Amino acid sequence: MITDPDDFFTKGCGRCDRFATPDCSTRLWIDGLNNLRRICLDIGLSETVKWAHPCYLHAGRNIAMFGAFRGDFRLNFMNPGLVSDTEGVLEPQGPNSATPGTIRFTAVGQVGEMEPVIRAYLRQLMDHAEAGTKPPKVEREIDVPDELIEALDADPELAEAFQALTPGRQKSYLFNLNQVKQSATRVARIEKFRGKIIAGKGALER
Repeated sequence: MITDPDDFFTKGCGRCDRFATPDCSTRLWIDGLNNLRRICLDIGLSETVKWAHPCYLHAGRNIAMFGAFRGDFRLNFMNPGLVSDTEGVLEPQGPNSATPGTIRFTAVGQVGEMEPVIRAYLRQLMDHAEAGTKPPKVEREIDVPDELIEALDADPELAEAFQALTPGRQKSYLFNLNQVKQSATRVARIEKFRGKIIAGKGALER
């Protein structure tokens, strides 16, 4: 998987065998993705890579992340519970999302059309990051670590596979991750677990 943001815009995320080929999903939407990148950088966000996708930060907090797929490309807002969706454009990021937090684009020109809205929503999250505002707590049947929620939101294949696991297998990952105190360690474990989840296995299965 990639570690340099530039690679996403020139080669892809590195998660599949279409990486660095003309068939990569990023090639389908590159003008729109570049436009999203321009907006994020212009508004003052810093750029890095998380889960093999460009991630944009401000005041030490994740603000937004991009994704490219065969049928669309997406702008995912982190901590979407803090976004006031005045335009009614947000959709759930994934099957485990409690709060709508993504904008799906099916044409590259839609980014330019929605630029004022995108900037306004990014600014909302930047202001909350500066103020240290925490998103409202959402009651969940299972205590899912924030790092896992973000990983599932950013990776539809992983989200679909996790959703398909038996409740016991899901709990095995939640129990394992909740034992860890450091966020960075949880992120590393999630990346390590990805293959098992895709294979339909629990955390302790070989």
